[in-house]
Amino acid sequence: MAETEDEFSEDEELYEHHRIVVDKGQSLLRIDRFLMDRLQNATRTKLQAAIDAESVRVNDKPTKASYKIKPSDVITVSLAHPPRETDIKPENIPLNIVFEDDDLLVINKPAGMVVHPAHGNWDGTLVNALVYHFQNLPTSRNGEIRPGLVHRIDKDTSGLMVIAKTEFAMTHLARQFYEHTIERTYNALVWGIPNPPDATITGYIGRSVKDRKVQVIYDDESRGKWSVTHYKMLEDLRYVALMQCNLETGRTHQIRAHFKHIGHPLFNDAMYGGDRILRGNSVGSYKAFVENAFKLLPRQALHAKSLGFSHPRTREWLQFDSLLPDDFQAALSKWQKIIVKDDE
Repeated sequence: MAETEDEFSEDEELYEHHRIVVDKGQSLLRIDRFLMDRLQNATRTKLQAAIDAESVRVNDKPTKASYKIKPSDVITVSLAHPPRETDIKPENIPLNIVFEDDDLLVINKPAGMVVHPAHGNWDGTLVNALVYHFQNLPTSRNGEIRPGLVHRIDKDTSGLMVIAKTEFAMTHLARQFYEHTIERTYNALVWGIPNPPDATITGYIGRSVKDRKVQVIYDDESRGKWSVTHYKMLEDLRYVALMQCNLETGRTHQIRAHFKHIGHPLFNDAMYGGDRILRGNSVGSYKAFVENAFKLLPRQALHAKSLGFSHPRTREWLQFDSLLPDDFQAALSKWQKIIVKDDE
């Protein structure tokens, strides 16, 4: 399978949740020691980072590593998702770094780059680049597969990503994703003009029973995870529209599946039916025009344009923005020019 990004959602599956009710016969014991015995792969470093980030709670209240558990305490724990273990080959792949400090970095990922290695894509991924350029990223020990990753974007989606450089930063950022406090804005070019132009798409998103690589929207909560995308139209181009999308949740293929669900697939999104003419006549000069636009943008028209979050250590709000990549801008400009020509 060439495209591996559909194996993980952007937020919830990056967080492991544990709820432990302490036995009535339990003797007093430090909570860090108790959890190391109870949770697989829970190292003291990871637990301390989780406690510092207030991701370990006793009876719904933040705790300290020195707290001694008592019978009937209810402990809830949130930890970064444990990566699968495999050998990662460091590769000298250039990274477009937008921001970097001791705790994290923000990169602008190009379209075509897979985020993490998996079957069919063991080389050339973002993770291969990260382990080459940075040492001792969190969860990178012993060949684990997701160093620094707290979220991802699809292979053929371009745009901004945040990478954690410490265990504490990873835990804190992952919690922000889980609690939906991360600000993420995407630009998408979709077929047709959504009506209304500004609205919210919701539904339970899950794998299609016909094609496991495709996500679909269900009314039944047992068949998927709740998903929310807010959108507004930035530009009406008659046959296509430039949209701004703000994610409240971050599910696998969320924007792509949501716009397919409302009848407006992303331009040139082959997986969701956007790689054919869906508005206008499929003949003559217009057909040639669209085919040329497909060549200019040989992927789904989706770009992670902005990213905002609270810095894990300083708590300062950080906000980043990016320009549309050249292929997206070229296709968009072509649509803008044909609309002007038609109106003359």
